[in-house]
Amino acid sequence: MASHLLKAGYPLHLFNRSPEKAKALVEQGAIWHSSPKELAAHCDVIITIIGYPKDVEEVYLGVDGILAGAKPNCIAIDMTTSSPALAVRIAQLAREHQVFVLDAPVSGGDIGARDARLSIMVGGEPSAYECVLPIFQCMGNNIALLGPAGSGQHAKLCNQIVIASTIMGVCEGIRYAQAAGLDALAVLKVIGSGAAGGTQLNVQGPRMIKGDFAPGFMAEHFVKDIGLAIESAEQMGLHLPGLEQAKQLYQLMLDDGMARDGYHALYQLYLANKV
Repeated sequence: MASHLLKAGYPLHLFNRSPEKAKALVEQGAIWHSSPKELAAHCDVIITIIGYPKDVEEVYLGVDGILAGAKPNCIAIDMTTSSPALAVRIAQLAREHQVFVLDAPVSGGDIGARDARLSIMVGGEPSAYECVLPIFQCMGNNIALLGPAGSGQHAKLCNQIVIASTIMGVCEGIRYAQAAGLDALAVLKVIGSGAAGGTQLNVQGPRMIKGDFAPGFMAEHFVKDIGLAIESAEQMGLHLPGLEQAKQLYQLMLDDGMARDGYHALYQLYLANKV
């Protein structure tokens, strides 16, 4: 994602908690900074994509965080999948510093990031969104402002809710085909062009059958997202029984040592009759 901004001609400033991960971009001309606070003082637009909500809170609100160093009227964009409530709180605190914060999580995995074909779900001020839309267009091809602060996070959690149950269905469909003595790849090819078709069936299904569980998105992060969705649903008085069941199965992946496999490695639990 950062390399697309460099290729588009934007001057790029970097901070990463693991400096070695930024080495290639620095060699391409990016400027390294020692903290989010230092970086923020040099930038009109700041983009973050981290791991967990506690990390987002630290990077934005900590002593060496973005709001401690940000210039008035700058725009910060958090592309982490995080808590909607936290997104609202950070956006509100940012306005006290004359800073705009958009929550803009993404979907599309490593392939979408590489090919600049991410879906980007945005929450926040329309004026700030319009200012940074050209930046979003460097990284994605399906971009939408969905409402005020927190809306992008809510939309991303909708995405994860759908994926969680869909992958379970793909696993069970494949195992059913195999139990019936069918060529599972041939079955996927046929049903993938019908009503059951979609990214999870058409892309992850064949990978499951071939034993390719390399992570486009790691299981441990997916479990984090499911937990956020359940927590947010509870705050709204909403019960999601399918998602709660899915979380139990994905948690089994972590318990079985598959935390850093792709989330579609859930199929291995079905193969081993552990579900």
